[in-house]
Amino acid sequence: MSERHGSWGRILRVDLTSRTTSVEEMDEETFRRNPGGRAMIAHYLLRELPRGVDPLGPENLLVFAMGVLTGTPLSGASRHAIGAKSPLTNAFGEAEVGGFWGAELKRAGWDGIVVKGAATSPVYIYIKDDQVEIRDAQHLWGLEIMDTEDKLKAEVGERLARVCEIGPSGENLVKIAGIVNDYKDIAGRAGLGAVMGSKKLKAIVVRGSKNLPLADAAKVKEIGRWVADTLQENHWAFHNFGTGMGLDGYTKVGGMAVRNYEGGSFDRAAEISAEALVEKGYRIKMEACWACSVRCKKVVKLEQPYQIDPKYGGPEFESIAAMGSDCGIGDLAAVSKANERCNALGMDTISFGATVAWAMDLRRRGIVPDAEVGGEPLEFGSVRALLAAADAIAHRRGLGDVLAEGSAGAADKLGGKELLTTVKGLEIAMHDPRQRTEYGKQVRISYATSPSGGDHMNSNLPSRSARNTVGMCFFLKYDDPKLTDIVNAVTGWGSTTAELAEIGERSLTLARLFNIREGFSADDDRLPSQVTKPHVTGPLSKVRLDPNDLAVQIRAYYAARGWNEQGVPLSETLSRLHIADYA
Repeated sequence: MSERHGSWGRILRVDLTSRTTSVEEMDEETFRRNPGGRAMIAHYLLRELPRGVDPLGPENLLVFAMGVLTGTPLSGASRHAIGAKSPLTNAFGEAEVGGFWGAELKRAGWDGIVVKGAATSPVYIYIKDDQVEIRDAQHLWGLEIMDTEDKLKAEVGERLARVCEIGPSGENLVKIAGIVNDYKDIAGRAGLGAVMGSKKLKAIVVRGSKNLPLADAAKVKEIGRWVADTLQENHWAFHNFGTGMGLDGYTKVGGMAVRNYEGGSFDRAAEISAEALVEKGYRIKMEACWACSVRCKKVVKLEQPYQIDPKYGGPEFESIAAMGSDCGIGDLAAVSKANERCNALGMDTISFGATVAWAMDLRRRGIVPDAEVGGEPLEFGSVRALLAAADAIAHRRGLGDVLAEGSAGAADKLGGKELLTTVKGLEIAMHDPRQRTEYGKQVRISYATSPSGGDHMNSNLPSRSARNTVGMCFFLKYDDPKLTDIVNAVTGWGSTTAELAEIGERSLTLARLFNIREGFSADDDRLPSQVTKPHVTGPLSKVRLDPNDLAVQIRAYYAARGWNEQGVPLSETLSRLHIADYA
């Protein structure tokens, strides 16, 4: 067999019920078809998960999928995906995350981990290169994220080990819980932290010492230098401010979610922007993920009015909008504190903020007139309610126990379904689909058709889906030819840009097959009525989204994918993508 580059062909299989581990060899041809991320997740869910399983039952699989680029010495090559059947949506569940953990796992000699079964009491997995152990984690159960990571690094005696874990929200099977690595990077969407919690798996600790073999190391180095040399022209805004710049202008075009998506002006937008974090002195520095020269991640430190630990990073655009404008809150210190609490508890800030905003709307409209958490009335603009909600939901206390099901699940008990902002049960992200911009048009279709629900990253498009699959960050300005060069420099595959797009197509179609199998149809590819109504005030107060017009655009999207009018992949599409055997 010729030497492999960019991957090891080794998947770690863990069965927590029998407490055993094994190595699955994946030949290069199979891996090249599904080179990580979304495609690898779909491969396992379709092959090994029986139809209709309980997402929180032991049969569900939890897949940690490194991309073929994950862990290579390149800016942006820090990403990995985690997937399972989602307890929030019962659909294809997937979340991506950056940081250092994925690169560390790859450097330990693994392309992925597939976890099945459930332990009878809490455990963690310790991986040091080829050595894998399942260890007791009873003493860690109940701990927040920072304490968990710090204790585990001390326990394994590896200061430089990398840890991914769940916080109390994952342990308590909160359906908006995520999986955190490196204190502040979270695979937040789709409730995957609850899947990990249902398996009684507290953490995975990794230490790797291998260098990934590269097909053309000189070329990889040259691309790395290009990013550093063109930083000012290509990535200046991300490098200096991260996401969440220019919110004042963005809210003026109606781009930002305001008060459970009723829209209208939000006059405190500038006060919660990335620039304000710098002006107020809350942000002390910017940090990077593995091997990246862009450094787009904010670090916030505060003593007053709240203590905020810089280890937990700082709020990105989605968190600022979800816990800020969507809840009618313009207090940046409070939003930063809520962000820290969500990270510490291991909770998705998007679904958390959207669920709280929806509950505030229920109180305002008299549907649940006395809605409160921890003694704080859930009212738009209430900082105290926002902060109390984080602990109430993570620990399932009072109304928090209902909200822990996510807003769609909570609506089954509380009513207010017409006020939901969910697609397939996942709270949509914070870019208003009604904005009259090119991006607004893309967001509409992305929210409606993304396999995991209301996802804002346009990962419903082949070239974007390919990025998720190979483990490359969206913020890096690599165009498709450049990304193809990168994949070839790492792997030596000699792929074309068309083949790269095909990887994205295949990933999307596999995820689609999973959703169809689990009972989803074209009827589920639609926007919630709450985000199609005109804004209450402002430039979009006369704009409603026409459902018929949207349906036409969604059918055009299906046609472009090679699916029929009902969104079912055609048999020739399955043959072209070499995935007929999955159907």
